[in-house]
Amino acid sequence: MLKVGELARRAGLTVRALHHYDSIGLLTPSARSAAGYRLYDRADVARLQQIQALRRLGMELASIGAYLDRADVSPLAIVSRQLALLDRQIADATAMRAQLTVLQGQLARGETPALDTWLTTLEQMTMYEKYFSKEDLQRLPLLGNSDATADWQQLVGDVDALMNDGAAVDDVRVRALALRWMALLERDTAGDAGLLLQLDTMHRNEPTLQRDTGIAPAMRGFMMAAIGEVKLEAYGRHLTADELARMRLHQRSRGLEWPPLFEELRTQMAREPSPHTPAAAALAARYRVLFEDMVGLEADTVVRFRQAIESEPLLRVGRAMTDAMLAWLRAAQASGA
Repeated sequence: MLKVGELARRAGLTVRALHHYDSIGLLTPSARSAAGYRLYDRADVARLQQIQALRRLGMELASIGAYLDRADVSPLAIVSRQLALLDRQIADATAMRAQLTVLQGQLARGETPALDTWLTTLEQMTMYEKYFSKEDLQRLPLLGNSDATADWQQLVGDVDALMNDGAAVDDVRVRALALRWMALLERDTAGDAGLLLQLDTMHRNEPTLQRDTGIAPAMRGFMMAAIGEVKLEAYGRHLTADELARMRLHQRSRGLEWPPLFEELRTQMAREPSPHTPAAAALAARYRVLFEDMVGLEADTVVRFRQAIESEPLLRVGRAMTDAMLAWLRAAQASGA
């Protein structure tokens, strides 16, 4: 049996942290000494290892207790997830070491003209590895594609010219650029909603990428609005004028809330596939609030909204919400975890 101070020291925690775990019922010591000190046995230490492992895997403390108490969760599954994370980190570190070794060799041979190129390559690789797994990078058509880079440079230049000209998002010229933008995203992510979300998250979070691509936040917002207008035109074949006005108002006032929600949803599904958790229920609640603000509660409107997505190919291009995500959200909402 270990006293609280000894366990804290061995686990790299504070005594206060273990007291907190006890107070919230996350880790209750199996016994107490005659003097009232907390005593932890082997099962307690094993549970603490699982708690710390799940925290390192990104799970919120408030969700860990319910997760560990599920019948389908085992120590083996948690250790396997830890090993998978370590394997990914080792692979990333190995790839970075290989790049640095090449750069070191070039510098040692005095090949300074290539230095800027290598630094840019390293910066981009490091950036991509923050957001994509090794497997994702292998599936991302955009990476290392010089033709794609040239296509985007041309498109960004065309968008910038129209923005400087004062064109509105519903301008017919902007509409044509929005269609090109959607087509390039579809091509360069192979139509994979997950890759598209990760790419969008990386671009929102990385000023260096915004600078190098020329897609500043203002341009991104402009094109999101333009793409929204293109999609509203398609929805207009299925919805009434009042319903479209509601969607347009939502797009202008709350449209920017969707990308972060989709990324959190994708991350949570990867971290914990089960929809029967408090975190899943919270995401489902946020989705419902946004959806109701956009479409409303009328059953007939919702049906025609879904029919539009099914029958209009343009509405499925670059669509972040996959059928799997929708099913997961519905299950989370039904469980009310």
